[in-house]
Amino acid sequence: MSEGPAATTKPKGVLKWALWGAALLGVAAVLYIIGQASTKPQVHTEATAPAAPAAKTLMSKWSTEAAGAPPPDYAFYDEAGKPVKVADLKGKVVVMNVWATWCAPCKVEMPTLAKLQAAYAGQPVEVVAVSIDSESSAAEARLFIASHDPLKFYHDREMKLPFRMDPPAAGAPTTVVYGKDGREIGRVAGEADWSGAEAKALVDKALAAD
Repeated sequence: MSEGPAATTKPKGVLKWALWGAALLGVAAVLYIIGQASTKPQVHTEATAPAAPAAKTLMSKWSTEAAGAPPPDYAFYDEAGKPVKVADLKGKVVVMNVWATWCAPCKVEMPTLAKLQAAYAGQPVEVVAVSIDSESSAAEARLFIASHDPLKFYHDREMKLPFRMDPPAAGAPTTVVYGKDGREIGRVAGEADWSGAEAKALVDKALAAD
């Protein structure tokens, strides 16, 4: 008679452990799925892929707010240390770029300015890249320009050119295009590609103007 209760409790114990085992397997499966979802790279289809930001073109940054204004009556210095003003280059289309070695976008766009100057070799077009670096960084700036032939080195020792422009430069880089009459045509604040068709169209139009 004493074997009856023991016989009835044994299946209950087995059933209990079976239920616990099933529960643990379920939890493990859920954790595995979550882990896979967090580590597996997300693949975008053409329909779900996020749209890439549209690149800003030179003309999207082009401003004619100061068109017709004379250049600043302010001297910077050429490679030989001779003072130069934009007005001294009257008769040429001048692309004046204000830059510095501490300005990453300035250094990125400099090769495009070198290409622009090379494209107009022998024509009255002068790309004037004016460094606003301090005297202690002037040597580095000079070497950087030397690596971007045919650009010449110009230095604003007093670092005041951006503030003498009208309106003042919004920051670096800022590039101003002056016509052969010495008057501003327009400007770009920020990095731009000066080696493309847009820049060429601007320069060609300035060259063709009386």
